[in-house]
Amino acid sequence: MVATKRRLEEEDGPEPAAGVVSEVDSVSKKALVEKPVPNNGTMPTDYSFIAAPPADCLKLVSYNVNSLSAASKKGFKEYLNAEDPDVICLQETKANQPMAFLVSKKAFPYQYWHCSKAKKGYSGTAVFSKIKPHSVKYGLGSTKLDDEGRAITLEFGTFYAVACYVPNAGEKLVRLDRRLKWDKAINEYLTELEGTKPVVYLGDLNVAHHPIDLARPDTNKRSAGFTVEERDSFTTILKGDGTTSRVDTFRHLYPDAAAAGYTYFGYRANARANRVGWRLDYFVVTKPLLDRVVDVIVRNECYGASDHVPLVLYLKKSPGDGDAARASVVGADADADADAGADAASPDSDNGRSG
Repeated sequence: MVATKRRLEEEDGPEPAAGVVSEVDSVSKKALVEKPVPNNGTMPTDYSFIAAPPADCLKLVSYNVNSLSAASKKGFKEYLNAEDPDVICLQETKANQPMAFLVSKKAFPYQYWHCSKAKKGYSGTAVFSKIKPHSVKYGLGSTKLDDEGRAITLEFGTFYAVACYVPNAGEKLVRLDRRLKWDKAINEYLTELEGTKPVVYLGDLNVAHHPIDLARPDTNKRSAGFTVEERDSFTTILKGDGTTSRVDTFRHLYPDAAAAGYTYFGYRANARANRVGWRLDYFVVTKPLLDRVVDVIVRNECYGASDHVPLVLYLKKSPGDGDAARASVVGADADADADAGADAASPDSDNGRSG
């Protein structure tokens, strides 16, 4: 199915939020039902709003959990059971080693961890998959950038999934230079992969690309995640190498969505209660994959296990992608790889985002 742009008409009134898309028809979006963006502070107890996935689609989830151990005590496992994705990619796990018994291998036979070497309890990424990847790679191949556990690449039959936790520029932008070096490295890495097959670049990319992507752009022009340097750098990543470009799938589908697209609400200044958010989490695809993008859904209701909400991509299946091992334990003894290396899940990740 060809992905077409969709328009969200924002509600008038005193609420500072736009509308939230409901899954009336998960494939065609024949109707868009709007309601105020939720501002709950804890995870739902009823997940009946999660519709069955569209037919013949892979379901990929990106979720910054801001400490997997803590999130698991605040509703993460219940959410995961309800969402039931084919692949879930986690950022900011803050795990020092694989949490081997957290998620059943009967549910997700293929589990991969990239833990921080730079410092304990910091950053880190993990991927749980029902589909056996052809190959798995940790990091970007740069010894100077791979010590924070920020990237895991899974090769599937017709695409690469590059799951990342992009470095935060930090308080007073003290890590902006490192962030820009990362952007340059990931751009080159994606281009290299695209020489073989297209890419889904996903995760907490730590940038609000346009003013529509955060609640208060005017007061955050020199805040980490919204500097002109970071935004221009992300534009460069989307342009690709000139041979093929890349597409921010949510913004392509929903060009006018404001608050409905926010994926992060910091813990400071009652940001969630006041609906003061940022759109920091993305699914970016190499342009040839765009025709397979069915939908991208922000799970606005699923706040409380983390300061982020999950982001869901429905991608039309291709025969080469393999089948999810939903009802079997095939591959249950697959690698629970734990190549150490960590993401500096920056302690400054709240910097400026509430104001």
